[in-house]
Amino acid sequence: MEDIERDWDKPITEAGIAAKASVIVRVGMLDLGAGTGSFRVREMMHRIAYPLGVHVRADVNLTDIEAACTDGHDRITEVVDLPTTGVNTERIWLLEHFADWFNVNLGTGSMYHSRTEVSEGLMQHLDQRDASQVSADLSKQLRKESKERKAELEAQEQAAEADDDPVLDALEQAELSRPDTGDSQTATPLDIHDVNRAERGAQAAQEVTTRRGHCEEARGRRRIRRLERTQRPPKGEYANHFDHVGQSPDRPRGVTVRQAHERLDMIERRKPLYSPAFAGLASACACASFVFLLGGGPYDMIGAFVGAGLGHWLRRRMFAHHLNQFFVTFVCVSVAALACTGMLRLIGLFDPVALQHDTAYIGAMLFVIPGFPMITGGLDMAKIDFPSGIQRVAYVLCIVLIATLAGWMVASIVHLNPQGFEPLGLDPVVNCLLRMVFAFIGVWGFSVMFNSPQRMCLVAAVIGMITDTLRLEIVDMGVPAEAGAFLGALLAGLLASAWRSSVRRGLLPPHLGYPRICMTVPSIVIMVPGMYMYRAMFYLGAFDTLHALDWAFRAFMVIICLPIGLVMARVLTDKSWRYDV
Repeated sequence: MEDIERDWDKPITEAGIAAKASVIVRVGMLDLGAGTGSFRVREMMHRIAYPLGVHVRADVNLTDIEAACTDGHDRITEVVDLPTTGVNTERIWLLEHFADWFNVNLGTGSMYHSRTEVSEGLMQHLDQRDASQVSADLSKQLRKESKERKAELEAQEQAAEADDDPVLDALEQAELSRPDTGDSQTATPLDIHDVNRAERGAQAAQEVTTRRGHCEEARGRRRIRRLERTQRPPKGEYANHFDHVGQSPDRPRGVTVRQAHERLDMIERRKPLYSPAFAGLASACACASFVFLLGGGPYDMIGAFVGAGLGHWLRRRMFAHHLNQFFVTFVCVSVAALACTGMLRLIGLFDPVALQHDTAYIGAMLFVIPGFPMITGGLDMAKIDFPSGIQRVAYVLCIVLIATLAGWMVASIVHLNPQGFEPLGLDPVVNCLLRMVFAFIGVWGFSVMFNSPQRMCLVAAVIGMITDTLRLEIVDMGVPAEAGAFLGALLAGLLASAWRSSVRRGLLPPHLGYPRICMTVPSIVIMVPGMYMYRAMFYLGAFDTLHALDWAFRAFMVIICLPIGLVMARVLTDKSWRYDV
């Protein structure tokens, strides 16, 4: 700590290895705490270490990092531990912008975003609650500046073309069209009129030459001014975000250790974007939509809406007191299942048909599905990082076991016997359209639960609407559920990569450049076979081992196909995944 304090106000490139490592490891810790996989944590740490001339060797697990950093002269090892794990997609997105801001200010290029002005502006406005709106405003300002600059250049070109003087053109044409008599061998006498005419012609030729030189000089000055304008920083509200415009790439402004940690402090301390009540509403919408996609009807959806909304609201409130995650899961799933069952019993007072919907409470439990660690665990193992991948899979199994055990206990107490949803008998076209609507709402709800900004939620929802509807339609055509899950995840990964590439190439505004994982995981969480997993536990509790193993293996096959689909999409679109280097 004394070494870090001594270098606190130094440029980080001139600081000691302790100060450099403190920034590198802290970035990795924040990224790991946001729920991303170890492969991405290492990538982020290496991205921060590269401009500092530091080599990092990091072991990343579910809740801890052990990193050895060396700059060729000194070496230091840091170990950090997180008390728990969670998901925060806004933080993952902001850390990408931090990495680009950090690298550009140290003289290297950006990696994640093509317009570094957006990253610069976000790092200046981390105190704003809605960082997504800040990035949208910056992007709008950039487009406005670009249009104004383009219009100015066109006006200058038109002015340059309009500088042609018709008098000069006429005199020049007259000079060129005069007959050349210099080769005549016969001397002819000249009278006074001829002498005067010759003098006037000589004066006109000299005037043409002089004015032509002035025009060329004026055009040269305009070209110089035009180049100066293109490198001039814009004025106005966002001028301080563009103060690097016009600077030579060989003259980076630099970052001090204090500046780096202050921005990381603001990223770490950002409050959740949504209140527990709004997050509960999003959970209710997601689980109700999930129930429809599983084949449930209106009563099932209403029960799941009430149970999931109350359960997730309670979970957020309990997490605020830092209670044990497994204990919170057990309590919240029990409350959600009881609330769903109670709602259906209340509806049954007016319509006895509602009493027959014993399967709806399974949908009310689906808000606890650990989608992020489930997918990132598979991605880690695809990158040959088995320690981290196995830890994440073990964590997922524990959460699923606790949730299904709580649901089974509630079912035993209130004598529920879930046998699946009754067919709705909808027209295929109507059913497809409704699937699109509820897939969009469901993915939007899960994105809100992951603390995604609204624009990110909508992008993920569009991807999920396309992929999940396609998956369900091809499964209805006779394709196995496992193959449908693989194709849906593959398409989600390809669409996310295409979206990201479109932003980098300027086809979409720069503020829409979101991390792939923040778009793909919410879009495929809705494909997780929660019904299969619960049925496996239900039959296991009833000591029906044959049916329990049947449903467990069905769930297992679908679950492993989801990360495999994402891995194949990354292999097809990302060279760093295509080759082992």
